[in-house]
Parts: sequence; structure tokens; C-alpha cells
Amino acid sequence: MRRATALGFAALLAALPAWGQDSTTVTEAKVSLTSPRTGAIVLRLGGYRPLIDEEEALNGATPYKDTFGDASLLLFEAELQRFFYQGIGTAGLSLSAGYGEKYAAARLADGGKAGEQTALRVIPLSANVFYKFDYAAFEWGVPLVPYGKLGLNYIPWWITKGSGREVVNGKSGSGGKWGWSATGGVAFMLDVLEPRFARDFDSDLGVNHSYLFAEYIYSDVNDFGGGGLNLSSRRWMFGLALDY
Repeated sequence: MRRATALGFAALLAALPAWGQDSTTVTEAKVSLTSPRTGAIVLRLGGYRPLIDEEEALNGATPYKDTFGDASLLLFEAELQRFFYQGIGTAGLSLSAGYGEKYAAARLADGGKAGEQTALRVIPLSANVFYKFDYAAFEWGVPLVPYGKLGLNYIPWWITKGSGREVVNGKSGSGGKWGWSATGGVAFMLDVLEPRFARDFDSDLGVNHSYLFAEYIYSDVNDFGGGGLNLSSRRWMFGLALDY
């Protein structure tokens, strides 16, 4: 009798761990340390030299070079991006706006310089579709992110002389031009330099990643081959991008 009781008690003890294992299931959840990404803010700066002198109607005249020399306008742009695809890279749509201006001494009819200044001002506007291959940065730790962009552009412009408007080639000294642009660039992810600071930047301000970038822009802004002021350009831009 005692032997049977001892055997039963031993069997009960052996079964206890199994009961505990069945009744309690421990799972490990993967916790993400970054907030969801929905878009980006992009700030860029660079030189903008419109191809005004390549306008066929000028018949070889070079009004831009005669007035401003070979100097470019200093152009600043801000862009707001919205992500619609995040998988093998990131794709989305964006809107951007900028401002650029250039001053020089006004030209007289005989080619001399006047005592007042003339200025060319532009406000480049664009709607873009873009794709950036950031999969390698997120999955493999490669900090370089190549990207491309296509845009529909509209550039309001105006030229002033002293405190008033100037007439350009017999036409009004203001207007706007439609066109398109293609952009290729590469961004360097700054997170790799200070990972802890990058995590704090995300938790405190919601900025997932930050980048420095350089890009080349090919733009044809001449009313798709129409006449008038040619605001096309080939230019480099540099700046800062923040994913949020």
C-alpha cells in the first residue's frame, strides 16, 4: 500500500512541470524602436543658371550673359514628400517650392552700365513622383541611398529695374513657364554616425532618419518647346532630408 502511494505521488510530481508548461505560454514580441514613416521634409540649396541665352528667337544675342555674366542665381527649395509605398525601397509623391534671385547693374541701350540695378527673380514650383532605394540601408546597413524623381514644373518669373518693372525683348517683364524635370541623386544616412542620437531624435521629435544628399537636375522649362523666356537648367543641388 505504501509502495503504491509513493509511486502515485512520484507520478504526480513528474506531471507537474508538464501542467505548468501547458497552462502558461511565454511569447517574445518584437518591439520596434522607430515610429512609423509617412513622409519626408527636404531642404536644398544650389546654383540656378537659366538657359535664357539659348532661346532661338534671340538670334545669337546673350542678354543673360551680358547682364549677369556666367553667375548663377542662388536658389533655395523646400519639398514635402508623402510615402505611398514602403517595401523594396520607398516611393511616393511630393510638392516643392523655391525662390531664387540675381542682381546686376542694369544695361543701357549702348551696352554700358546704368547707375541702378536690375534683378531676375524666380519661384520654381513642381509636383513630383519619386523612388528611393533605401532597402539596403534599412536591411543591410549600407548608408548610401540612391534615388530618382520626375516632375512637372511651373516657374513664375519677373525682372525689375530699380523700383519698377523692366521690359524684356519687347515683352512684359513678368510671366510663368511650364516644363518638366528629371532628378538623380544619392543620400547619405546620418544615423550611422550617431545611432543613439538618431533614436533620441525619433522618440523626441518623430524624425525617423536624416540624410545629407547631392542631386543633379535636368529641367526643360520652356512651355514644352514654345517661345519666350527659356528657364531650363542643368544644375547640382545639395541639402538635408528628414524622414518622419
